[in-house]
Amino acid sequence: MSFTPDIRVFSCHYTSQQSCAEGGTELQKLNFPENVRLNRVPCTGKLQVVTLLKAFEDGADAVYVVGCPVDTCHNVKGSQRAAKRVEAVKSAMIELGIETERVAMYHLERGLHPEFVQVAREMNERITKMGPSPF
Repeated sequence: MSFTPDIRVFSCHYTSQQSCAEGGTELQKLNFPENVRLNRVPCTGKLQVVTLLKAFEDGADAVYVVGCPVDTCHNVKGSQRAAKRVEAVKSAMIELGIETERVAMYHLERGLHPEFVQVAREMNERITKMGPSPF
C-alpha cells in the first residue's frame, strides 16, 4: 500500500518569501515535495498551539514550522515564541501517545536556500516511513 503523507508547513513570510516567488515555480524546479502544503504567516511567533493542533485535526500527518534564525528574527523574538509553542505541541503529543517526530521547528535563513527544500524532503521521508497520523 502506497502512502503519501499530508504535511503542513507554517513558514515565516521573511523566511519563505523567495521560495514563494513566481507562484512557487522555483520550489517545483528544486523538487519541493508536492504533498507539503506551505502556509505563509506574517511571523511564526503569532502561531498558536491550537493552530498547529488544528492542522492535525484537519488531516495532517505532520506539521512543521520554519522561522527566522533565533538571533536574527525579523520580529525580534517571534521564532523563539514559535519554538516554545512547538515544544508545547510535542508535550501534548507525548500525553496522547503520538510520535513527537510528527511536529518540528526549524530556524532557517531568509531567501531561497537549499535547506528550505531539504527540510521538506526530510520531513516527507520521515513521515512516509512512520505512516498515517493516528489523529
